[in-house]
Amino acid sequence: MALGPHTPPGEEPAATVGPVGGLLKSVGRLLATLVAIAQTRVELLTTELQQEMHSVAQIMLWTLVALLAAAMGLFLTALAIVFVFWDTHRLAAAVGVTAAFFGIAAAAFLVLRAKVRSRPPLLGATLAELARDREQLASRVGAARR
Repeated sequence: MALGPHTPPGEEPAATVGPVGGLLKSVGRLLATLVAIAQTRVELLTTELQQEMHSVAQIMLWTLVALLAAAMGLFLTALAIVFVFWDTHRLAAAVGVTAAFFGIAAAAFLVLRAKVRSRPPLLGATLAELARDREQLASRVGAARR
């Protein structure tokens, strides 16, 4: 705002002084604060999403590699066991290998279930920041009403 001819430097014109001018300044500062908070939270959200996507992609890739290698290894081991006992106990060897595969699958399922249950919630840091923001705004509003 330009200073008038009778307004000393460093002081605001009379139109912005008083309750209306103070209210407008407070509302402006509140809006600027809210926009800054929203921008920070959106940046945090996008950063968390990018990290989560990168982490999931890595986990999926290495899981696929591990599963393919393990499957090939298990298949060849099972085949070797059945061939070793082909003349004497081929049925027992096949049943034993099959039981071992089911045991491995059950153990893997239990480990996977434990991992899924122990994961931190998605966007936990963002939700915590938003909760803190809400509490701070609620305390400010409560203090302003008194």
